[in-house]
Amino acid sequence: MTDRFLSAALDVNGTLIRDDAPDALLPWWSFTKTLIAACVMIRARDGFMDLDATLPGRAYSLRQLMAHTAGLRDYGTVGPYHQAVAAGENPWPVAKLLEASRADDLFGAPGTKWSYSNIGYMFLRFALEVSEGAPLGDIIHRRLIAPLDLRTPRLAIARGDFADLHWDAGGYHPGWVYHGCMMGSAADAARLLHALLQGDLLTAAERQQMMELSLNGKAIQGRIWQTTGYGLGLMIGHTQAHGLAIGHAGAGPFSGNLVAYFPAAGKIVASFAKGGDETPAEWEALRVLSAR
Repeated sequence: MTDRFLSAALDVNGTLIRDDAPDALLPWWSFTKTLIAACVMIRARDGFMDLDATLPGRAYSLRQLMAHTAGLRDYGTVGPYHQAVAAGENPWPVAKLLEASRADDLFGAPGTKWSYSNIGYMFLRFALEVSEGAPLGDIIHRRLIAPLDLRTPRLAIARGDFADLHWDAGGYHPGWVYHGCMMGSAADAARLLHALLQGDLLTAAERQQMMELSLNGKAIQGRIWQTTGYGLGLMIGHTQAHGLAIGHAGAGPFSGNLVAYFPAAGKIVASFAKGGDETPAEWEALRVLSAR
């Protein structure tokens, strides 16, 4: 382990078997999508959200948003967005983001094509907040964090929230992650995924729905994935030498991560890497699995 990488791992029973830096705070980036999807599933269980109803004034459903099949574009391809982030600007108003991303111009009919969209998960966040009458951080804490008695996780909101991260955020404002960016320790990220996939936060039927693939794709060159798939807030694919992985990768300007369950190994691994790319973190997770 070097300061470029930090990892934590649990066995299939949830026992911590590795923790490189228990006190290190790290941004969880798109693993937040998994938590949002879980909260939507719980809210639907309670009868307050309909996963398959078309949203008011929209052509797509909550399930299609969770599966990235709503036909929405993504702000990750918008050049001025990246220029504003690099310049250290404050996040744009949502209306400006949607205009720059052409969010109202669907690239296809909902349900006909898979395409990753952070905007879709921003809309899921808004729908949750309206349904619950509370901000996303409070919802995730009440639904997922508090039942597990976890200490470190919280939603990053202000620029100063990233001041105490393990790696220098360079003044990055977490508000540029419009669906929200959870932060916490690597071990707590692994504990959360274990609880979602193995515990009782979700029912077996809810987990089954989250595992149903909306994407069933091929390998990604240079990355660990030999097959690529996506369920509801879960990346699901086969990896080099370690079989199936279920979880989520993500990255921002200064770090990347993979939080995933590897059934063949019977382990949950949360690996984080310095630098703005999830690929090194993915390979580090496989190294953690191979370590004796």
